[in-house]
Amino acid sequence: MGNFENGVSSILDFKQSAKTDQYQHHDYYILDELLSEEHLLARAAVRDWVKQSVSPIIEDCANRSVCPTHLFKELGEIGAYGPSIPSKYGGGGMDDIAYGVIMQELERGDSGIRSMASVQGSLVMYPIYRYASEEQKMKWLPKLGSGELIGCFGLTEPDHGSNPAGMITNIKDDGDAYILNGAKMWITNSPVADLAVVWAKDETGKIRGMVVETGTKGFSTPEIHGKWSLRASITGELVFEDVRVPKENVFPEIKGLKGPLSCLTKARYGIAWGAIGAALDCYDSALRYSQERIQFGKPIGAFQLTQKKLAEMITEITKAQLLTWRLGSLMNQGKATPSQVSMAKRNNVHMALEIAREARQIHGGMGITNEYPCMRHMMNLETVLTYEGTHDIHLLITGMDVTGFNAFK
Repeated sequence: MGNFENGVSSILDFKQSAKTDQYQHHDYYILDELLSEEHLLARAAVRDWVKQSVSPIIEDCANRSVCPTHLFKELGEIGAYGPSIPSKYGGGGMDDIAYGVIMQELERGDSGIRSMASVQGSLVMYPIYRYASEEQKMKWLPKLGSGELIGCFGLTEPDHGSNPAGMITNIKDDGDAYILNGAKMWITNSPVADLAVVWAKDETGKIRGMVVETGTKGFSTPEIHGKWSLRASITGELVFEDVRVPKENVFPEIKGLKGPLSCLTKARYGIAWGAIGAALDCYDSALRYSQERIQFGKPIGAFQLTQKKLAEMITEITKAQLLTWRLGSLMNQGKATPSQVSMAKRNNVHMALEIAREARQIHGGMGITNEYPCMRHMMNLETVLTYEGTHDIHLLITGMDVTGFNAFK
């Protein structure tokens, strides 16, 4: 009985320690030396916030499929919305590497929390900043940056996910307004949003962007239920039935897919960084568990196969860290291409998902419980692998870039 009791006591000790966020950053190639003081301060502030506000509640929120909506305001307070948008418009006025490290820390907490912030910053604030008139910018951006307003992004449709050009949502001219009809699917934040950036075809077939405010007659945002992934993030639809959109809400110049695709590039860049955060959290938990969990008279980290798993994890994480740092440098110089962003998004999310699975194995049976983060990250990353461009679509983007042949048609 003695060995059994010791084993139970050991597991209970692990469960108790797991309730406190003990995360320590892992930087095998000392890449922090490539970051500025501003980057490090931003990362530290967000990391402290995640430990204080996210980690204590996230497992319960995911378990009950409840979005912690009170965090929307706090995300604004810590500067997580539009970190690279000028401060004049409610952003952080920082560079794209700062934006990246912030997304990494948020996703270390949970992919759903990072989604809340990246949708607000990259898919709502960014298109308004990039394509709206000055009047439109000043009307919406400061309140979005502070978290006073919550936004969502309407591009994906029920029958047109990877092919946004096939959208059927449309607008028709009606004097001082447009009449909007159609539907959008898989929209993060939509059931709690105050406004939506929506893309629709005009009567000439050109794609136009506009802001549609919640409460407008004919505009509804039903929630999507039954998700096994991103359970702490709220997801819904956008349904438009003869919605009257004032012409002053339409972006004045941008037409075509360039508008929405540029927003997706910005968001995918953030995901490339964010996925590393999820991988780091799984690795950190697995490493600590391997050093503490005793089997056959010694820590499981002393066994060769466990060391193989951990060594491969930190190697893949380090490669992804180098990839995103270089991509961030190119973004800051205005040299990064959408294809380069696609490569990083695809590589890093796949890497993180594989690490979540390996980390779960190191945790053994405890790895399937919510005492540890691995299964939650694994389920979340299944969605991240698909949204903002699927794993296979990003592969074809790289393929087209290197061969010159378009495999989409």
